Amino acid sequence: MMRKITEEKEAIFRDNPFDHRLKTHKLNGKLDGLHAFTVNYKYRIILEFMNNDEVYFHTIGTHDIYE
Repeated sequence: MMRKITEEKEAIFRDNPFDHRLKTHKLNGKLDGLHAFTVNYKYRIILEFMNNDEVYFHTIGTHDIYE
């Protein structure tokens, strides 16, 4: 189930990384320079925009990934 939801969100991200359904946002503190988007209420993906054509997904997890 989680895999399917994540794949659906990734497809949305590929079409528009800032689609309102993803709630993509900049991170601060020790994760400054990175972004995250919401998979569901519990899970997030931390990512980095490398250039206009590349994005690196660092990790997926609960809010604990921010620590």
